[in-house]
Amino acid sequence: MKTRVISAAIALAIIVPAYILGGITLSILMGLIGILGYKEVITLKQSHHQLPLIVVIMGLLSLLLLIFATYDGYILVFGVSYQAIIFLLLAMLIPTLFYKDDQAYTTQDAFYLIGFILLIGVTLNSFLLARSMNILLLVYLFLISALNDTFAMIIGKLIGRHKLCPKISPNKTIEGSVAGFILGTTVAVLFYYNFISAIPFTKLIILTMFLSTVGQIGDLLFSKIKRENGIKDFSNIMPGHGGILDRIDSICFVLIAFIMILRFL
Repeated sequence: MKTRVISAAIALAIIVPAYILGGITLSILMGLIGILGYKEVITLKQSHHQLPLIVVIMGLLSLLLLIFATYDGYILVFGVSYQAIIFLLLAMLIPTLFYKDDQAYTTQDAFYLIGFILLIGVTLNSFLLARSMNILLLVYLFLISALNDTFAMIIGKLIGRHKLCPKISPNKTIEGSVAGFILGTTVAVLFYYNFISAIPFTKLIILTMFLSTVGQIGDLLFSKIKRENGIKDFSNIMPGHGGILDRIDSICFVLIAFIMILRFL
């Protein structure tokens, strides 16, 4: 527990000042987080073959382009441009034609990388976009994710009796999931209404309930990826917490889902 608390304190001491400052400082931090997350992706040996160095480099360049993409005339989802998406597709797929050995680099490897690079890149780009819109907006989104995870774990340990998805995440319970959903939604709704914008209360509740659900789905999806690769954590960069992907599992889905439906608010 002590190790977990120290790791969290160090992470907050890095992230919070960068978040408050915003601008280039936050962008650099998002880039570093993206690089660390990408490293965890390419070391998942069960999901792909050993990747050629040139492919790893091109994948990293594609990821950074997605993270730092800005507004232009070809917007796919706000800041993420068609150019960055197209570069990613070409950079990952074309090299499969030049490896005669089917075990060297396959189209399966390429689509695996495309999926993960898109997920990480769009998530971190959405983080920067949300910060540029309202400094408190990310607090609202993190409340949904963090409180869902925290109360699901606490209540699940205290009164959890029925397994949610035993084959994917044996420790998650239905009782914990419901508790996390209710408490995470309630606190986040109150925070948004009082500190960000007094939008119609019913609409805010529906939005937050949707994001809470998406966050739990994201958590389960990342748990499934770990189970398929026979690992407990993606890495040990944060002792007691795991890796970068362990920390952004639910928030990444909350972020991109929020950006996706933002135009309807």
